[in-house]
Amino acid sequence: MSRLSRSTVSVIVSLACIAAMLFIPTGFEGALQFKDAVKCRAKIIEVDNSRFIDTGLIRTGQQVCTVRFLSGRFKGRIAEGWNMLNGSLSQDKIFRPGDTAQALVQWEFSDVKNPKKGSEQIISVNLIDHFRLRGELILALAFSVFLIVFAGATGVRSVLSFIFTVLALWKIIVPLYLKGFDPMLTGLLGTAFLTVVIIALVYGFDRRLFSAAGGAMLGIVFCAVLSIVCTKTLKLHGAVMAHSESLLYSGFQYLNLTKIFMSSICIGASGSVMDLAVDITSAVNEVVKKCPSISRLEAIKSGLAVARAAMGTMTTTLLLAYSGTCLALLMTFMAQGTPLYNILNNNQVAAEIINTVAGSFGLAATAPFTAFLAGMILAKKSKKHVD
Repeated sequence: MSRLSRSTVSVIVSLACIAAMLFIPTGFEGALQFKDAVKCRAKIIEVDNSRFIDTGLIRTGQQVCTVRFLSGRFKGRIAEGWNMLNGSLSQDKIFRPGDTAQALVQWEFSDVKNPKKGSEQIISVNLIDHFRLRGELILALAFSVFLIVFAGATGVRSVLSFIFTVLALWKIIVPLYLKGFDPMLTGLLGTAFLTVVIIALVYGFDRRLFSAAGGAMLGIVFCAVLSIVCTKTLKLHGAVMAHSESLLYSGFQYLNLTKIFMSSICIGASGSVMDLAVDITSAVNEVVKKCPSISRLEAIKSGLAVARAAMGTMTTTLLLAYSGTCLALLMTFMAQGTPLYNILNNNQVAAEIINTVAGSFGLAATAPFTAFLAGMILAKKSKKHVD
């Protein structure tokens, strides 16, 4: 099979997987709240802020807005919408004239006994949030176009891998977690599936796939083992994850949040692990192409040299990524003059430390094993010369 056809096959397989996942039900479609309501876009025409109650930084009360519906069954109609404030800066929103909001409209037929003769009567309009989907779509399309223009066929495969990853997380991994499947096993199998498909999109189905995927999976398994050991040793509970307690109170008391937290560490580190495995494999492959007579041992040494250089920045990448998620927390500690040993002992900081250290260990395990696999698989066996 030629290199071109291998790449084509990987693209076809990924497209088939994407198409299949689009139609896979998650099993939670019926859990939708407000079944007797419809969502639509609404244009803010006027606002009434007289019912705001300001107490220092906290603002509560209601904002009454006059809106015109832009979509849905009430398109073109004008109604009064309510924006409820709970005193939370992270959740509350303030609308201004000209804004586009996402509205939840509750309605009924004016003649309940004979709906065909009655008109559709709006009961209430709840303004959920600013409408952001159009901006997000434009951003995604711009990113995709940039990748395709800059990288050509590789950019197309990158876009496919991005779409595939999002669908796999939403359609497979998250529903399995909610249904009570073992989080560690689900996370590992799901990550293995993602790893093979994503790397296949980069290389196609050839020897480089076995090298990169094998090295990446070893690093992910090592990261999983370390996440279990560290979480139990530091006595962390999975409730350190944002919104995890809300999940329990929503009727999912049977979920093991701690195991889900352990699994999330593996998923979070898998991207960097795959990146390192692909870098090493590509480097060894280029060395072998330029010097076909190179021995397997020399190819392995070349891979290790690349691994040492890449690991220096990869571990820092993980540190910066995880530190960015708790930047506000660190600022709060500093503003309050919290001693460093108290900061390090905090459960949320300890959770990010585990994320960083476990991921770094996963990278450290990935590097030599990928270099070994790449050297053994890509380089030809040395021939002994007989005098």
